[in-house]
Amino acid sequence: MLAETLARVRESAPLVHCITNYVTVNDCANVLLACGASPIMADDPGEAEEITSLAAGLVLNLGTLDQRKLSAMLLAGKRANALGIPVVLDPVGAGASTMRTGAALRLLEEIRFAVIRGNMSEIRALALGSGHTRGVDAGAADRVTERSLAEALAFVKAFAARAETVAAVTGGIDLVTDGRRAFCVRSGHPMLGRITGAGCMLSALTGAFAAANRDDPLAAAAGAVCAMGLCGETAAARVQPPDGSGSFRTYLLDAVYNLTPEELERGANYELR
Repeated sequence: MLAETLARVRESAPLVHCITNYVTVNDCANVLLACGASPIMADDPGEAEEITSLAAGLVLNLGTLDQRKLSAMLLAGKRANALGIPVVLDPVGAGASTMRTGAALRLLEEIRFAVIRGNMSEIRALALGSGHTRGVDAGAADRVTERSLAEALAFVKAFAARAETVAAVTGGIDLVTDGRRAFCVRSGHPMLGRITGAGCMLSALTGAFAAANRDDPLAAAAGAVCAMGLCGETAAARVQPPDGSGSFRTYLLDAVYNLTPEELERGANYELR
């Protein structure tokens, strides 16, 4: 099943419009190219709708938020909804400030999302209207562990069902659910947390998978999450002294570029609940 999600990305080479942040925009463009998709980044309200009309998928990332960018997101998201183009939300830092949380909640109210991809603190902020993120990272109390897995999964399932979306919550254990079925993913490596942009890259990757697998956003999101985790493991295995996080970042892109559908199917570490 997961093999097919990646194969469709490679076959269709979807154009993915990303309204994302200036910290990681280059990484997002490169990971889309590596997986076989094509990136386009246009965040001016004057062209956001028009560019979205050309794309197969749309990713909205709140990383470096301002009012101009929020206006572009609203315009692009509504155009994508009108055209049936899947939209992915990355609510970076939701819960960290009133402005950021309010913007995320407004987007959630006015736009239909195929997938919402964030850490547990960000998803909790969307669900409850407030939160306690540590900058753009999950708060310690929100980390998903084996001990907290059942409770966390129930919370995320309820959120996904209420929001009528697929929620992809990444952390120590990744949870991907549409409110009924759920993937608990244990792929990945701690070094993913040592580079800027791993989450943003995953959201861009999710946009490509969602664009190429419109009929099954749950499988699309699970495929993207498993692919990033597996590629993180592959990249970390290549790191040798005197390599560090810079080399890991390069190896990660190489791993995405070289990943085959068969390797994704065979190497993904998940259980269905």
